[in-house]
Amino acid sequence: MHASDIMTTKVISVGGDASVTDVANLLLKHGISAVPVVDKTGRLLGVVSEGDLMRRLQGDTDARGSWWLGIFSAPPNNISEFLKVEGRNASDVMTKDVVTIGSDTPVAEIARLLETNKIKRVPVVDNDRLVGIVSRANLLHGLAATAQQSKAMPNLDDRALRTKVMEALASVDGLHVALMNVTVHDGNVHLWGEVETDKEQRAARIATENVPGVKSVDTDLGRSEAARVVNWAWGA
Repeated sequence: MHASDIMTTKVISVGGDASVTDVANLLLKHGISAVPVVDKTGRLLGVVSEGDLMRRLQGDTDARGSWWLGIFSAPPNNISEFLKVEGRNASDVMTKDVVTIGSDTPVAEIARLLETNKIKRVPVVDNDRLVGIVSRANLLHGLAATAQQSKAMPNLDDRALRTKVMEALASVDGLHVALMNVTVHDGNVHLWGEVETDKEQRAARIATENVPGVKSVDTDLGRSEAARVVNWAWGA
């Protein structure tokens, strides 16, 4: 199993010129703790996390003022800290040195990277373009699905079927696939993630069952506040 089998492909992202306020509101609205920063071509520039934003709340005005007075004699890394504390755009506060993986990275390697770097998620990059993201939840659900199904590696048919299922889900109005994910083993589909209502759960199951090649559908779609907020924001 590889990153392409478990990653979330509908990634919530921002541009480098997004304001810090907009980034904070986006994290709250979608119930996520970090967001990738990309340019107009989809190239990954960095990541803004809750930790990056929390730096703006650290220290009082006096401490910050005395810190500013010492900036001329301080090492260059203090300039970076100043930008993170005082910057107004995503490009100022984002972490640029980001750990990434490719879509063909094995799940065992992904697990090692998350543990070694003490991170909760890792962007998936192919040809310098952001194509997905793998979180700890993605990884755990993928491993659980593997244990329940055949231990054989997913074949090309399973990967093609997963793409078709994701497209089918994205075509249903009211379903926010950024909060959902799909794993496929031997034509058996496992849906998991978050929805707001039982109707959305049934719609996701039916849309998946109607995809040619799907043998069975197992749903693990929980109710969440994040999904409710997203639906409210879209007027659903």
